[in-house]
Amino acid sequence: MTATILVVDDEPDLEALVLQKFRKQIRDGAVQFMFAHDGIEALQSIEQLPQVDIVVSDINMPRMDGLSLLQKLQEAEDKKSTIIVSAYGDMSNIRTAMNRGAFDFLTKPIDFGDLEMTIDKTIRHVEAMRDARRRQLEAERAHASLSRYFSPQIAFRLAAVGESEGMEVQWRPIAAIFTDIAGFTSLVENAKPEVLGALLNEYVGGMTDVVFAHEGTVAKIIGDAIQILFNAPGDQPDYAARAIACAHDLDSWAETFRERWNSKGVNFGVTRIGVHAGPALVGNFGGSRFFDYTAYGDTINTAARLEAANKFLGTRICVSAAVAEGATEFRGRPVGDLMLRGRSEPLRAFEPLAESSFNSDATAQYSVAFAKLEAGDAGAMPAFAALVGLHAGDALAGFHLRRLLNGAKGARVQLEH
Repeated sequence: MTATILVVDDEPDLEALVLQKFRKQIRDGAVQFMFAHDGIEALQSIEQLPQVDIVVSDINMPRMDGLSLLQKLQEAEDKKSTIIVSAYGDMSNIRTAMNRGAFDFLTKPIDFGDLEMTIDKTIRHVEAMRDARRRQLEAERAHASLSRYFSPQIAFRLAAVGESEGMEVQWRPIAAIFTDIAGFTSLVENAKPEVLGALLNEYVGGMTDVVFAHEGTVAKIIGDAIQILFNAPGDQPDYAARAIACAHDLDSWAETFRERWNSKGVNFGVTRIGVHAGPALVGNFGGSRFFDYTAYGDTINTAARLEAANKFLGTRICVSAAVAEGATEFRGRPVGDLMLRGRSEPLRAFEPLAESSFNSDATAQYSVAFAKLEAGDAGAMPAFAALVGLHAGDALAGFHLRRLLNGAKGARVQLEH
């Protein structure tokens, strides 16, 4: 860098001396000098050329002295590294200058060798401060970008170590959540733009807050659909349990949101949630120009299929056995062995339940009926019929009863497409 140095002194011969003593550095492009005769002229010069790097200022000058100039420079947003020059023995002024933020000081008469060393040291300080500021700005930009995807804790950690670290594409075990809103296309067609904008912004913002509270990663937001990852980019040994807890809280938040907007006359649909765990290809797929942290693979596709399965099952949350088995003390009831589109083998799925629901008589009654269903017991139909009779709002029990009434047997479920 070429350092721009402003020398402020009212001595008439100083300019020529400085230009003579530093002629080699000036010729090599290492430094360039500007000159002012007092503090007021110096401030005017800086206003016209803000890129001044260093100020070398005498103390005793007309109109505005060096100490007053130093105070003005330190009050500015872009503080200038300042070297104060004072008569030998004037320690009172030197102490005042250092207390006001001077970087260094020299005594008169000026030793130009000493001045050169002091300027070199000050240039190194300016470069170090600029480099630190550049890194800070890069970290702030990285944090702003990462905050779209990651919780504040994770975003801060990633920004601190560098945006690219941990972002490389890799296979890793994850839990994936997909959420979608029932009937959203109809809502888009019928709602006023200003209503839809406010509604969707509030919905996505609230759902994202829930995800970040569990330190999940928002991989994609496409309209009303949200894709969420756990155990990526960092390791989360309890990622299956986190995913289930997050799904519960997303469901609770979405239901409260739906009821509030429905009370305003807006027909907002149920949020359906699918959760699966397994290996996936995860990382930044945005190339060198864009940041697009996401995941691909069968695990992601299966989570999306489980979300869609809720439509037929009547449930709001559907999770795979891989997630249920990976979580400690999982509470839920079996849905069945689902034949999902794109999979040749059935996938055992569950409906996760809150502790109060899990310990209820209805859940115990469902478990008995489902055991009969799995065993091919003819008593499955009356068991589910009795359950629906007692709990008409149990959509999953109603789903199995309809299957049995239509001649289906066993727990393998072929979903409609």
